[in-house]
Amino acid sequence: MSLAPILSAFFMQDDFFMAKSKIKTHFVCQECGAAAAKWQGKCPACGSWNSLVEERMTTTNVRNAAMTPKGALEPQPLDSINAEKLPRIQPVSAEFSRVLGGGIVPGSIVLVGGDPGIGKSTLLLQEAAQMSSEDNKILYVTGEESMEQIKMRADRLGVASQHLYILAETEIETVLNLIERIKPGLVIIDSIQTMYTSVLESAPGSVSQVRECALRLITLAKSSATPVFLVGHVTKEGFLAGPKVLEHMVDALLLFEGDREHFYRILRAVKNRFGSTREIGVFEMLDSGLKDVLNPSAVFLSERQTKTSGSTVICCMEGTRPILVEVQALAATTKFGYPQRTTTGMDVKRLILLLGVLEKRLGYHVSSMDVFLNAVGGIRIDEPAADLGIITSIASSVRNREVDAKTIFIGEVGLGGELRSVAHIESRIAEAEKMGFERAIIPSGNAKGLKEFKSIQVRAAITAYEALQHAVQ
Repeated sequence: MSLAPILSAFFMQDDFFMAKSKIKTHFVCQECGAAAAKWQGKCPACGSWNSLVEERMTTTNVRNAAMTPKGALEPQPLDSINAEKLPRIQPVSAEFSRVLGGGIVPGSIVLVGGDPGIGKSTLLLQEAAQMSSEDNKILYVTGEESMEQIKMRADRLGVASQHLYILAETEIETVLNLIERIKPGLVIIDSIQTMYTSVLESAPGSVSQVRECALRLITLAKSSATPVFLVGHVTKEGFLAGPKVLEHMVDALLLFEGDREHFYRILRAVKNRFGSTREIGVFEMLDSGLKDVLNPSAVFLSERQTKTSGSTVICCMEGTRPILVEVQALAATTKFGYPQRTTTGMDVKRLILLLGVLEKRLGYHVSSMDVFLNAVGGIRIDEPAADLGIITSIASSVRNREVDAKTIFIGEVGLGGELRSVAHIESRIAEAEKMGFERAIIPSGNAKGLKEFKSIQVRAAITAYEALQHAVQ
């Protein structure tokens, strides 16, 4: 009797061994995305502890997906590539358009992150409703809320549209099939951490799932010139959740900043392949949604107290826009053995450096004082042009003397106490003149070739000590 029929029947019924051969198990770091063959307490790539999580992948499905033909593409000489500029899609919000670099680029992938409740979904929903039309259908995919909840939010915002389609789905294959069917002009995924693919057996939000789903959406966007917006969660430390590679895969990364207890929100471009990364958009959170703030300088100075010490006004450049910001400092004798240095909206290391200059070069004894520094309005200041204003506000608080409310301070302070030139000096002074300031103290290097201003007096100083003589009497 032949053994062939017996062996054939045995292998056909043994589903256990065949299923086992299709499963591949590995351990993936949830911080950096590195994979390891076995579990380890410490990730060998990024060094984080207890971050390796077991993930299973169906190798047969992955192999079949990888072998799917994607069209015959041949490399072309650079000069023969047709790179006609596609027209950008203009959002309704001028601030949103500014941060994006002048509009939405067709086929781009934009990742929007921020703390919970800060306004990510609100901004995208109201923009999607206002931008949608019969010729521009928009698909809003939500993985965290139901369609009824999205409708309730739209009613609260006072927006409505027959061409904005809402889909409550978390499987990426279903989403891609629907996109192919209705062919929207814009797709919003809220959020990417809730999406999953059936090819992988890991949980939604894991490194493998986030990376694979993002890759599927990127392939769709580039092949069909459909822009895609991804909403991303952030961790308690303020970093974008998920693998770091996600930030490298997208074309633009926008982050919402601001305190939920305040009315103002700042949208900052951290990465942008189609525009400047120095631009910010300022919004006001109202009951009807986010509203553009067209004159941020007036907003940040609206509640300024002029009859108090430790308050100065600086001008920082955010892209091509000059913004006036009030800087407050409070210096008090410490009650502890080690003085405190606390900042809000500024780098504490920069504060320590400037305190050293005040102590060594200008003779202010701040080593035994607690120093608190605050940038009013929730904006973050990270450029050296604010140094002179910071030093002046600290000196004013130490001596408890007021600074002229109509004077603005612009300049970088070196370790020797000298004032160094800054860029865009004329734009900064013009903004201060428009806001009613009467005097500007700037580095002497910026005074060469400076044009004349009608209603603002410009004073140049060589050192920070000389600038303080004009400011703190």
